[in-house]
Amino acid sequence: MLFEEYKYFNYNFPEPQYLGAKHTHLAWIKEFIPENVNVALDAFAGSQSVAFLFKQMGLQTITNDFLNFNNQIGLALVENGNEKLTQEDLSILYQPAKNKNDFQLMKSVFTNVFFEESEADFLDNFRANIPLLSSPYKQALAYSIINRSMTRKITMGHFGHTQALKYASDPERIKRNRSLIRPIKDIFEELLPKYNEAVFDNKQDNQSYNQNILDLLPTLENVDLAYFDPPYCDSHADYQSFYHLLETFTEYWKDKEFVNGIKRYEPQRFSGFDKKRDVIESFEKLFEYSQEIPHWLISYNDRSYPSVEELSKIISKYRDVTVEAKAYQNGRGGKGSVAGSHEVLFVCKPKKKHFIKQQQEEVVDERF
Repeated sequence: MLFEEYKYFNYNFPEPQYLGAKHTHLAWIKEFIPENVNVALDAFAGSQSVAFLFKQMGLQTITNDFLNFNNQIGLALVENGNEKLTQEDLSILYQPAKNKNDFQLMKSVFTNVFFEESEADFLDNFRANIPLLSSPYKQALAYSIINRSMTRKITMGHFGHTQALKYASDPERIKRNRSLIRPIKDIFEELLPKYNEAVFDNKQDNQSYNQNILDLLPTLENVDLAYFDPPYCDSHADYQSFYHLLETFTEYWKDKEFVNGIKRYEPQRFSGFDKKRDVIESFEKLFEYSQEIPHWLISYNDRSYPSVEELSKIISKYRDVTVEAKAYQNGRGGKGSVAGSHEVLFVCKPKKKHFIKQQQEEVVDERF
């Protein structure tokens, strides 16, 4: 039985370069996953590291993120059970695009902002060819790996600054990170085997969604565990500003305005969790819509709004809750992580009356 529990852990999740990614906290989070869980939801999946953990545990995994570039990772590594990118697929991706005139967005918007013209041109050509791959899962792998290649290429791994080309010509920075001057194509080919090797089938019907979680939750049934890792309001960077380029590349918008020095798309998507005016109401809706899910784990940060105490009060209307915490070290490990602050995990279990109500309903069902 012990072997069965760990048989998928020889598949390794490709390490993300993503603010708030929970890959450094996975062992800690796993300690609080209850037994007898069959179906688990990662509601704000981001880099997909927790969803991948659920899949490794043999659980039916439902993963969701409202940004499509994150959803593509879910399609590639959680929902996908066997499809990988081959040399034939690479030939398709690298071939001169027949519809290249329709794919000039990276070149026209981001040349001399994040990329030299030749690199932007390569990205446009690559993007034009992704739909030619034979399945949505192969396409998702292509999106996931090329997006990760771009974060590897750019200083600090995000697109919320205008120093990319300046840093890429700084000899001291190049010494520390050779990827600054490497072609994106080379980085892609280095990362490709790690993503292919992470594809496996855990014999479950796993699903990846690209929705606002408040729209998705009412449609889900028979979920045993929900893991919530919402944006940490007032204590973290704006994801859509930091990773706007990856979403623009994936969606390839023709109807957006690209604003300020970083050319962020406008208007941005509404999450409901990143502004003080919205977040309390959004948490109330989140918990209201999750009442049929017995167990919740909620990642948080003690520098966020509402405070840990305030959020505990909101949760306690729906669940019995205990609060676990661990200190960040060297400012690494999560959204808003600053040395001296803490990663918080709310461990939420059904109230006793919830169990009694469920048992009564089961008895009624048996009678009929």
